[in-house]
Amino acid sequence: MVTLSLVLLLLSVQWSWAQEDPLLPFSEYLDPNHKVHLKWGFDEIQGTILFELTVSTSGWVGFGFSPNGGMIGADMVIGGVGPQGSYFTDRHAVAFSMPLVDEQQNYKLLSLTESNGKTVMEFQRSISSCDKNDLPITDLPIKLIYAYGLTDEIKYHSNRRGTKELNLLKYMPQVKSPNSNFFDITMDNLNLPAKQTYYHCKIMKAPTFDRKKHIYRIEPLITNIDVVHHLVLYRCPPSVTKPSEEECYVGLDTKCIEAVALWGIGGGAFELPEVAGLPIGGKVEDFFYKLEVHYNNPQKTAGRVDNSGLRFFYTSELRQHDAGVLTTGLAVLPGYAIPPKAKSFLTYGLCDTAEIPKVLETPTDLQVFSAGLHTHLAGRKVRVGHFRGGQQIDFLAADENYDFEYQQVINLGKTKTVKLGDQLLVECTYNTENRSILTWGGPSTTDEMCLAFLFYYPVMNLSVCASLPNPTTLMTEMGAKDPATWLSMMSSKTWNDTSINQYQQTLKRIDQLVMVMDSDNNLSNNTGLIPDLKAIPSAPCVSGRATRSLSLPSGP
Repeated sequence: MVTLSLVLLLLSVQWSWAQEDPLLPFSEYLDPNHKVHLKWGFDEIQGTILFELTVSTSGWVGFGFSPNGGMIGADMVIGGVGPQGSYFTDRHAVAFSMPLVDEQQNYKLLSLTESNGKTVMEFQRSISSCDKNDLPITDLPIKLIYAYGLTDEIKYHSNRRGTKELNLLKYMPQVKSPNSNFFDITMDNLNLPAKQTYYHCKIMKAPTFDRKKHIYRIEPLITNIDVVHHLVLYRCPPSVTKPSEEECYVGLDTKCIEAVALWGIGGGAFELPEVAGLPIGGKVEDFFYKLEVHYNNPQKTAGRVDNSGLRFFYTSELRQHDAGVLTTGLAVLPGYAIPPKAKSFLTYGLCDTAEIPKVLETPTDLQVFSAGLHTHLAGRKVRVGHFRGGQQIDFLAADENYDFEYQQVINLGKTKTVKLGDQLLVECTYNTENRSILTWGGPSTTDEMCLAFLFYYPVMNLSVCASLPNPTTLMTEMGAKDPATWLSMMSSKTWNDTSINQYQQTLKRIDQLVMVMDSDNNLSNNTGLIPDLKAIPSAPCVSGRATRSLSLPSGP
């Protein structure tokens, strides 16, 4: 049985939604009286953001972005449904007067309705700035402004206005769930060895409950922030029945590989969407869990004592779906190496979801809402391509500027459906120009990984969907007769641009061992080939000229 070393990172998932809406997962009231409700979702790869604004009025409504929360300098839209039909314009304000119509209309109206005293306006724009009158949306908080009238005559709004600051692309409300409580899973006065890289594993039972609960928020409890690099909580299979504690990957703890919660350096709390929660209690109360902590201690400082772990907030008010985590990417085994002196070396891990029915009786499609991407020190980029019917249909997630010291979960911005039969390709880019020896796949900080942790619902008894270049084919392609000859060849090889490129092309061209593992460690093996991954397209500006009407009514 192939054992995957699931080492990782994270976490700070940043979102929650009040009801299931795949394209508009985020939701906030902009006013204290709950008359102005904003829902939104985005696609950072396509470079677009979608809004739905609902206002308790039959008159005009306005919404926009302001550099300081006021009207001057604001980028906004004004719309409504008048006697002659709907109207919608992209505008900007230069004074305390009627906002000016932008010469270039970069907001696209998708729908505009009025009924039962409410106006609902759905529109889309580019995340980036399309002209001098548009404000860019970044991963920093931005001040939103709103205003509305009682009629369709656009005039002074009086006190029907306001502002609220939100981080649209990294949104994370703190949901106050009813009947909420928490428990901690941590190390207990662990004496750290004076080693640069050390993994410690503690297998234990979580608190038991008579009835099923849903975990909705996870917070890190870190006592040595300078040496705790990441931690992962795994659920163990039923065959694990006793508590234990020891150094990871040297004993029997390799059975517990189904990730359920994670945190990595630079991350914060993890908040699940309101349609999903991590199940605990009921049928799953008898499972043991393994807490794995990766300590990175370059100075090999002795005498450190650690009590790091995770705090789990749970509620008896069950959510619509049970959530889970699927580990995808390149199997963490020393069956491949990254050459030294490489400016931009690529590796690939293939997940073929067609293999899932071979280990599960009742598999379902995956509704993926977040992804945690992970490499080690040489990693520079991580992309997850989404293929259906042999053709790439999307990027599930991407980080073009990966930072080992800031391992944050990536919001997909909308829920993406991975259908059974789809393939997911995790591509990692490495730079080893400052290294003189091979970098092998493995758990050490100086080794490398290429993983994507997918947060999805409804949960299945599934832990891993990953691949590895076929070792036998790789040795044959490189002219080696056995593993010892191949290792000697790799270590003594002269690595330059030509040999690096040849090796990279060989790794991609040969057949891959594709594997899927369920929660009980039952494994399905097959072979596959690495498909070609397209470049991420540049995000075009959204044009609003396709809307039905861009003119303002002259009166009510």
